[in-house]
Amino acid sequence: MAQIVLVDDDQNILTSVSIALESDGHDVTTYEDGAEALEGIAAKEPELVISDIKMPRLNGIDLLKKLREKSDVPLIFLTSKDEEIDEVLGLTLGADDYVKKPFSQRLFLERVKAVLRRQKERHRAPTPEETAQIIHRGDLTLDPLRHACSWKGAPVTLTVTEFLILQALAQRPGFVKSRDALMDAAYDDQVYVDDRTIDSHIKRVRKKFRVVDREFDQIETLYGVGYKYKED
Repeated sequence: MAQIVLVDDDQNILTSVSIALESDGHDVTTYEDGAEALEGIAAKEPELVISDIKMPRLNGIDLLKKLREKSDVPLIFLTSKDEEIDEVLGLTLGADDYVKKPFSQRLFLERVKAVLRRQKERHRAPTPEETAQIIHRGDLTLDPLRHACSWKGAPVTLTVTEFLILQALAQRPGFVKSRDALMDAAYDDQVYVDDRTIDSHIKRVRKKFRVVDREFDQIETLYGVGYKYKED
């Protein structure tokens, strides 16, 4: 069972999604706007936030911005058909997934399970073999067990999906990873994303590193092929 916050100004969505989540064993707290949700999350951080985008007082994008200032709690957006994926995910924000309305209950619950599963991996006790899995690539350090990332000693906060994409690239510097390969590394089999979603994640990762180092250029784009992490 996970503690989940659900935010939507549509009472029908709140009711139907809450019933679906609770039937799957989760504890759900609902809010009708982002501002109210932000206060509730600050008081007791949940394991997952599910949020609509267009809401009064504080919309979903602004809610995510404020959350990412202090927290890496995973967030799934509920989106309308006419909302573009790049706009939904935000190039500097860090949503973990999105589900388009209207959606099937089964697919929605699979998306929730996938995000919670990836988040849980961050907190489980390490095996002896895993303690040696810290990745050092020049100025980059990745600790998969603690979901910790740093560049030149300065911490860089990444979402679960961003971390998995960067890890896939950094494990084999100089080798090209296709978008399909990065999707496989970052997403559960039941989660379907398109090429543009991977591109958006890469843009966000680059921007986060450039806050620490304006000259960061380790992730190289090979147009029409994919991405690679530059060799030291």
